[in-house]
Amino acid sequence: MEAGVLVLAGGSGTRLGAPTNKVYLPLAGRSVISHSLLAFARTPAVKRLVLVARATDDDHVRTVLGELPDIDVELAIGGATRHASELSGLRHLAPAIAGGEIDVVAIHDGARPLVSRDLIDRILTAAADTGGAIPGIPVTDLVDRETLAPAGKEHTLVRVQTPQAFRAAELLDAYERADAAGFAGTDTSACVETFTDLAIACVAGDPANLKVTYPADLPVAEKLLSARS
Repeated sequence: MEAGVLVLAGGSGTRLGAPTNKVYLPLAGRSVISHSLLAFARTPAVKRLVLVARATDDDHVRTVLGELPDIDVELAIGGATRHASELSGLRHLAPAIAGGEIDVVAIHDGARPLVSRDLIDRILTAAADTGGAIPGIPVTDLVDRETLAPAGKEHTLVRVQTPQAFRAAELLDAYERADAAGFAGTDTSACVETFTDLAIACVAGDPANLKVTYPADLPVAEKLLSARS
């Protein structure tokens, strides 16, 4: 199996109270997004690594690439929405997908700097075997709205994380069909479910794979990164 990876650098720093895109904030000696890129670069199955960034963030992108001088990171210009950015990244990889050089494509939020090699491997393997794979964490704090008692197992939901991975040819075709239909999904799996017949496996996620969203997330992420080193 050979994989391509799109790491998305969209978003903002609004909820963090930051003046810039949160994925470029400093974290444990490098930018938040650099940690994600490094994790994928260290995964042998990953043959193409693409940073999908906004055209206006070129100064930040140069900083990130300077933090990772020994890693081959390709660039694609993102769109106005997450869906548009995913399409842009897939079109960047389209020649390799058409040529059979990439079997699976994974899409990851750059604001998740703690993605582990183990999770990446499991997601890529499940996607190659099944057609698609997403990581999920069980939501255990639900209550019954009538009794306010803890909800039973029949109400179990999962909180979906990234990376999400899918067979490359079907994923690209789904996004091209979605573009022609004017469809924009809330996440990658929504587009795949709408425009393909691929089965999507839910793989056990990683509680440490947090998304940097609020000010308290940065010190937590730094402690977790320090514990790994």
